[in-house]
Amino acid sequence: MKRTLQRWRILIAAPWALGAFAAAAQQALDDRADAKSVDQHVKSPDSDAQNKTPTNNPAILSTILVRAKSLSSLPDHARLDGPFGPPRSLLDTPRSVTPINQELQRQAGINGLGDIQKVAPDTYAPNTFGAQSLPEIRGQLGEIFEDGLRRQGGNNGFGLPLSFNDIEQIDVVKGPPPVALGSTQRVGGFVNLIPKRPDLDHPQGFGELSAGSWNGYRGQLDYSTPITPGRSAFRVSAEDREEGSYYDYAHYKSHDLYLAYALKPDGDSRFDVNIEYLHIDFKDIAGINRATQALIDHGTYITGQGVQPNGSTVPGAFAVISPTGTVQLPRHRVLTDPRDVDTDTTVLANARYQRTLGDNAQFYDRAIYQHLSRNEVANDSFVEIIKGADTFENRGEFVFDYDFDLFGLAAHDQSDFGIDVRYIHVVGYSQFDTEADNAVDLNGPLQNRRIALTTAQQAQLVLLRPGVYVSPGAKYDANGDGVGDYLLSDTTGSDSYQTGLFYQHDIRFDRHWSALFGVRGDYYDVHAKDPLPPPGFKPAEDSIGRLLAGANGALTWKPISSVAIYLADSFSQSTSNSIGGGTVLGANNKIDPLNFATDSRLYELGIKYGSEKSPWYADAAVFQQTRGLRNRDGSNSGIKTRGLETQIFYRSDSHLFANIGASYLDARYDHSSAFQDTRVVNDAFDDSRPDIIIGTGIGSPNFAAFPSSTRRLQGLPHVLVSALATYQFDDGFGTTLSGVYTSSFPLDYLATVVIPDQYTLNAAVYYRWETAGTEVRLDAYNLTDRKNFSAVFDGGYFGATDVFPSEPIHFMISLRQRF
Repeated sequence: MKRTLQRWRILIAAPWALGAFAAAAQQALDDRADAKSVDQHVKSPDSDAQNKTPTNNPAILSTILVRAKSLSSLPDHARLDGPFGPPRSLLDTPRSVTPINQELQRQAGINGLGDIQKVAPDTYAPNTFGAQSLPEIRGQLGEIFEDGLRRQGGNNGFGLPLSFNDIEQIDVVKGPPPVALGSTQRVGGFVNLIPKRPDLDHPQGFGELSAGSWNGYRGQLDYSTPITPGRSAFRVSAEDREEGSYYDYAHYKSHDLYLAYALKPDGDSRFDVNIEYLHIDFKDIAGINRATQALIDHGTYITGQGVQPNGSTVPGAFAVISPTGTVQLPRHRVLTDPRDVDTDTTVLANARYQRTLGDNAQFYDRAIYQHLSRNEVANDSFVEIIKGADTFENRGEFVFDYDFDLFGLAAHDQSDFGIDVRYIHVVGYSQFDTEADNAVDLNGPLQNRRIALTTAQQAQLVLLRPGVYVSPGAKYDANGDGVGDYLLSDTTGSDSYQTGLFYQHDIRFDRHWSALFGVRGDYYDVHAKDPLPPPGFKPAEDSIGRLLAGANGALTWKPISSVAIYLADSFSQSTSNSIGGGTVLGANNKIDPLNFATDSRLYELGIKYGSEKSPWYADAAVFQQTRGLRNRDGSNSGIKTRGLETQIFYRSDSHLFANIGASYLDARYDHSSAFQDTRVVNDAFDDSRPDIIIGTGIGSPNFAAFPSSTRRLQGLPHVLVSALATYQFDDGFGTTLSGVYTSSFPLDYLATVVIPDQYTLNAAVYYRWETAGTEVRLDAYNLTDRKNFSAVFDGGYFGATDVFPSEPIHFMISLRQRF
């Protein structure tokens, strides 16, 4: 029966994808036969963008960016493409959105997802072990979409870092994904990555070489050329990073290759396909342990190796430290090990077909395939190995525009309906049950950091390969006492089929009032099987089927054409996944139904201002959202957030561009329990040196659980302010100044350690030879050399254990040549 259902899902999805591709191919053959009659000078959406041609035509299917002599464009010049169906302007999008084009990425120094807080309000991000793989939006990890389709992300934000080598624009959208995008795991917000596309009309490209502090070297080459002008084009972009690190024993090396092809057989259709290969070799950085207030305020670190209850000095659960003194620990001395290994590989393919079927109808089809593999083995007894996480998704939709009489009033309507099919197969192994950070004395030898598994611990795990032990993917009773005898982490082998149907309706009553609403249902058919049972045991397995619902609606009022006031409401049900996006077996070796029962509700009221004739764009929004926080043990805690966010952009001719964003966020447990690695940092110490610290002697980690409450969520500031200004003189000289401010926040649940108010300033100077297309640029980061700290993990789980020190002042010089 299960195989029959799976075949039906494939059969349902196949006509949408194959029909789209066949139509593109047939149209290309028809036009080739009549090539002499084709007007080679028909403008593509790309040329419209370059010529700054404003348009309200929904048939324009690509993101429109207005480039004004290399200065960033205003947000109202961009069109949001994918999240709410067909492209729409920001004033017509009833959500808080920050679009970040390539020039703004360069000016603000946005090299990773954690950097988006430099320009987007409410996006403060904990430093997730030095390698953030998911955005943090409104106090929760968000999702990643590419061209409107969901990408694979890391487990709880710890996973594969991204390369922006293939990205033209980053749209930061607040709140749950709307119905066109479907049910997901994370609902605080999402980024929609707009991939680079070839220019159908003109060959163009650039090369860039950069060198920076700590032997940081980068190179990028990007070139686009028409094959048949106005009809087909090809683009290649390659990036190589070979970087050392300020932090001990750390590095970052990546190689990214991106290829894209575009075909525009006529004025009514376009086909785009691209493929990306990314390989990364880097080090997991857990920051500095023993995060006391003295460490935050004065850099004072307490020495002494932890001792387990059995007398072992190997780091382990409930280890207690007898303080031996204090030192001023260098900030680069963090929890790393030269013998740690972490390599990740991603292959991503993306296809999109779009066709105007007539004056009032359009068809869109998007498809994505991603393969992710990972090999991390750390000497602190952390293992995460993803043998393979393969994802395929296809979304096809029809859009109709028509006029309709509603109660005697003439209204313009747009209907968007479609089907979305997603399949994910994951085989992965993990082991994190024997980690113990606080027990490590970072002032001692490297051996202090290494956790060698005892014979008893090895017996509770399964040998994956020589020297590497991981958890099985289910509970097994080896001695018949009814109790599981093996440690459990996130090991899984699972297959998930997600089929979604959605309908979205946009009504424009007149030039002042409009409404948008949509509904969606996603059916999940999931099967999980332990890929590595202990010897002699039959692998446990289970299946589950669940229907998840989602709906969103909004009412917009435009008192004048340049001002939009909206009220939005969203309800969604989301999943809770594990390593690589897979599903684990829970209690009694069954898939937990609660993994498919995380509800979210958002209310948002906003106002936006923007006009083609104005040098300003501004917006503001207030919101309230309830959601779930996935805990490290797989459970969920309810969270309620309330906030205010605003952003202002200004561009004066070709000289000055500036923006400022500010947000206030109050995130609290919604009468829900909370969990931490350790209750408070004092638990790691005994009371033998009250002159240094008054310890409790409980030991760390002690896996603390806190009762239900409405306490403030730890690890998040209330206030985030970011600002950027860049000025370019007529002679080619330019300068940029940017900064980020965060208010104080508790590092741990009980607020025994507080990160104070912090700010970071960055600056750059550059010179551009406009006629030659050459730019030389010098960037300085953390210009005032502030000794800032950030939380290490989403949700504050390591709040009483680790804290991440910022890098000191550092520099990068780059040479960029356009051709």
